[in-house]
Amino acid sequence: MLKAAALSPRVTIANPPENARAALAAIQQAFEQNAQIIALPELFLSGCTCGDLFLQSALIEACEAALHWLAEQTKHSAALIAIGLPARMDDHLYNCAAVLQNGQVLGLVPKQNLSHAEARWFTAGEERAIFQFNSRSVGIEIDEITNQDVDIMLHLAADPKLVGRTEKTRDLLARQSARLHCGYVYASAGKGESSTDTVFTGQCLIAERGHILGGNIASFDFERQPLELPEKLTLRTISPTPFVPQDPQELHERCREIFEIQAAAVAQRLIHTSMNKMILGLSGGGDSTLTLLVTVKVAKLLNLPRENILCITMPGFGTSQFTHDTADALAKAFGVPLREIDIRPACELHMRDIGHDPAARDITYENIQARQRTQTLMNLANQQNALLLGTGCLSELALGWCTYNADHMSMYNPNCGVPKTLVRHLIEHVASKSSADQSAALRRVTATPVSPELLPPNPQGHIAQRTEDEIGPYELHDFFLYHFYRHGHTPEELFAMAVQAFDSTYPPAQIKQTLIVFLRRFFAQQFKRSCLPDGPRIGSVSLSPRSGLVMPSDADASIWLQRTEEIACN
Repeated sequence: MLKAAALSPRVTIANPPENARAALAAIQQAFEQNAQIIALPELFLSGCTCGDLFLQSALIEACEAALHWLAEQTKHSAALIAIGLPARMDDHLYNCAAVLQNGQVLGLVPKQNLSHAEARWFTAGEERAIFQFNSRSVGIEIDEITNQDVDIMLHLAADPKLVGRTEKTRDLLARQSARLHCGYVYASAGKGESSTDTVFTGQCLIAERGHILGGNIASFDFERQPLELPEKLTLRTISPTPFVPQDPQELHERCREIFEIQAAAVAQRLIHTSMNKMILGLSGGGDSTLTLLVTVKVAKLLNLPRENILCITMPGFGTSQFTHDTADALAKAFGVPLREIDIRPACELHMRDIGHDPAARDITYENIQARQRTQTLMNLANQQNALLLGTGCLSELALGWCTYNADHMSMYNPNCGVPKTLVRHLIEHVASKSSADQSAALRRVTATPVSPELLPPNPQGHIAQRTEDEIGPYELHDFFLYHFYRHGHTPEELFAMAVQAFDSTYPPAQIKQTLIVFLRRFFAQQFKRSCLPDGPRIGSVSLSPRSGLVMPSDADASIWLQRTEEIACN
C-alpha cells in the first residue's frame, strides 16, 4: 500500500517565496497523514496566470531559489514530491514539474504539448522521465494525457473551472486509470490565481483502476485486475438551446456551478484590490438582476454586510414605471441599499452642450443616456472605494449590443460568459429557493421583455423598445454563437441545423434573416470585444480578447454574408 496526496494550496501570483511556504505547509500536513507520494499543481511556485511576467528573469530566478529552499525543508522525508514551476535551461524557458526527494531535486520534467498561448513564453520539452519509488514506476504529466506505462501517474494541471468540467475530469481520470491499470494523482491550480478571465478552484483527485478513491489523500493497493467499462450509445439530436441543459437536474447543477464561478471570481478581485464594497446599476432587467444575485453570494462568501452592495437606479427617458418599481422591489427583498439618480437633467444639459436636438430620437439620443449612467457609476465607485461590476452578458458581447464606453465598460464583469438564454434560468434558479418576497421580485424580472429602455415608453407607459424586435430572438443568436464559435460551421450548416432544431418555432425566412444579423454584427462589433473589462470564463465559449476569441477588429464578413444570402428558404 502506498499513500498519495494531491494538494492545491492558495497561491500568490508572482511570489515564489510565499508559494513555497504555502506548499511546505500543505506538504507537512500530508506528511502527518503518512503521504509518500505528493503532487502539487502546474506552475505552482510562480502561479499559472503570470502572463508576460514569465518573461521576467527576476521571477524565474525567484522560482529556482524557492524550489531549492523547498527541497532543503523536506530533506528529512523520503516522500516523492512533484511541484510545477517555470525553469530556464539552455537559454530556453520550460513549463516544468520538479521532482524532489530527501532534499534533492531528482529531475525537471518539461511539458511537451503547449497551447498557443503557452508558446508565447515556453519552449516545448522533448523527453519524458520515469522515477522509481519503492519498486514502483512513477510518471509525470503536465496538463496532458501521455499514456505512459507506469504504476502511478502524477498529473499536474492548471485547469480553469468551466461548467461541466469537474465531472468530465473525474470521468477522464477514472477511464484513464482503468485503461492503464495504474494510480492517478491529479492536482490542479486553485485559489489565488488571477480571475481576469478564468476561475481556478483547485480540483484534486486520486483514481485507481477506474475508481475515484478520494479528493486529496488515498492509498493504492496495486492489484492488477482488468476493469470493463460499459459503452453508452446515444443518438445525436440538435438542441435548440445548446447553452441550456434540457434535463432539469443538469440545469440545476449548471446554474449552481455558474454562480460559484461568478462569485469566486468577484471575491478574488475584491481581495486583490483590498475593496469590500460592490456597486452596480440596477435597472430591473435580467442582466443587472443577475449581477445583484452574484453580489449577494459574494457578500455571504466574504462575510460582508448587505450594506456593502451599492445599487444605483438611474431612470432616463425610456424607463418604465414597471422596471423602476422592480428595481425597488429587488433592493428591498434582498436587503441592499438602493439610491436613485435621475439622469435626465444631466442628459438634457449635455444635449445642449453638444447641440443635439432632444426631439431627434437617434443613436446619439440613446447613447448619451447610456454613457451618463456609466459615468455616474464610475465616479460613485471612486467616491465609495467600491468595485463597479458590469452587467452585460455574453450574447450582447457577441452582437455588440452595448454602447461603447458605456454599459460596455466596468471594473469587472461577472456576466461576460453567461449567454442571454441562461440568464432567465439563473434567476429562476434563485427564485425557486428564495423567500416569498424575493421570488416575487425575481419573477417580475423574468416577465420583463429584454430592452435597453433608452426610448420613451408607449402611451400606456409600457416598454416600447424591445431588443428582440430589432435584432431577432436571442435563442437563435445563442444557437448561432455556440455552433459558429465551437465548431466553425458554415452559414449553410448553421441555417440547416437551426431549421431542424427549432422545427416550427421560427420560419426559415426568419432564421435566415437572424443569421444575417448575427454574422454582420459579430464581425462588425469585434472592436468592442478587443477592449473588454476582466471577467470570468464560464463555459467553452469565451469572447475575451485575452483567453478566448482572437480576431481582428477589421475582418471582412463578406464571404459569410454572401453564402447566407444565397440560402434558399423553401
